[in-house]
Amino acid sequence: MLSWLLIAGLSAISTSLGGQALTAMEIVKKTDDKFRGEQSGFSMMTMTIVRPSWQRTVEFKSWTKEDDYALTLITAPAREKGQTFLKRKTEMWSWNPAINRLVKLPPSMMSQGWMGSDYTNDDILRESSVVDDYNHSMEGTEIIDGHECWKIKLLAKEDADVLWGHQVWWIDKNEYIALKAELYDEDGYLVRSERASELRMMDGRFIPTVLELIPAENEGYKTIVKIIEIKFNIKIEESFFSQQNMKTIR
Repeated sequence: MLSWLLIAGLSAISTSLGGQALTAMEIVKKTDDKFRGEQSGFSMMTMTIVRPSWQRTVEFKSWTKEDDYALTLITAPAREKGQTFLKRKTEMWSWNPAINRLVKLPPSMMSQGWMGSDYTNDDILRESSVVDDYNHSMEGTEIIDGHECWKIKLLAKEDADVLWGHQVWWIDKNEYIALKAELYDEDGYLVRSERASELRMMDGRFIPTVLELIPAENEGYKTIVKIIEIKFNIKIEESFFSQQNMKTIR
């Protein structure tokens, strides 16, 4: 899925659950943790890239540990099978077995489309944090697909190296699921919208299993991610996220 996250006075803008007051930032963190796992996670997904005259599907596996480590393996189609992407703290690499080449990804590549999709490298490798790199404010409540949601604005901090000037999330009040999101550039123009659907129980958590991303300015373009399998808080060591493992993981 999808993003994929306090300023003085924010503590006064809060909600409550079970007697506990939650700020807008804490709601965003709870939502982010629920989908990714608080400590670590594993997932198998398909990503269908839709264009006006064609579409194609990519299958992949991903492993994560906190915010600092991520490893993604392409499992299909055959011509791209075996490609991997690694993040270790602030450094990122890609490995292509077809040409036996390891490439370090510079920060300038984070905004580029991942595997030709509408998702960016930053979405997949999570260089930025929706919790640490943004200030959060409550903008009210709205009904999305029959669910009562908090509407929360995420405004990029001045010193944060992020792609989005601000984001707006609609988070289900009962399940802490971001059912809708809008992402804007630094000039305030809408770049893309995201919707989550087909909520079901997976590994003990009620989560969306279909994520749809729609660019604002490209008619007929969209990317659809479907979660096939997901596990939360698995046992995984930091050493798993290595350049050597990029070349051997299956």
